[in-house]
Amino acid sequence: MKSEAWIFGICTVFMVLVTPAYWLITAASEEGGDWTGTSALVMCTLLFTMIWIYLGFHAIKMDPRPEDRLDGDIAEGAGEYGFFPPFSWWPLWAALTFGLVVLAVAMAAWWLVIIAAVLGMLATAGWNFEYYRGEFKH
Repeated sequence: MKSEAWIFGICTVFMVLVTPAYWLITAASEEGGDWTGTSALVMCTLLFTMIWIYLGFHAIKMDPRPEDRLDGDIAEGAGEYGFFPPFSWWPLWAALTFGLVVLAVAMAAWWLVIIAAVLGMLATAGWNFEYYRGEFKH
């Protein structure tokens, strides 16, 4: 985790340097500055800092992983990484119903929003429970 902490630390330093420079450059313009971009950069700086601190604290407390050690071998990192589904149609249906909700809101067709929301709930339920039945049942 030390390498990840270093990456976020470098990003934090970069953002600390870029944010005031952006504010000064936009403040010199005729409009008097871009508060939206400056606020976004400040928030990004704070988020990078938060992740850097979190990863730094956990890197100190945990044993180094093979990729964190200089003498670590590739074979030490072997093993199960988790469960990855082979395929699923449910994300497609969830995305289509979300697109239908957005389209219905844009058209102000509230009756279609309700229908799309119900279809979205069915798609989400199907996605959540797809491994409780069928070929890939656990």
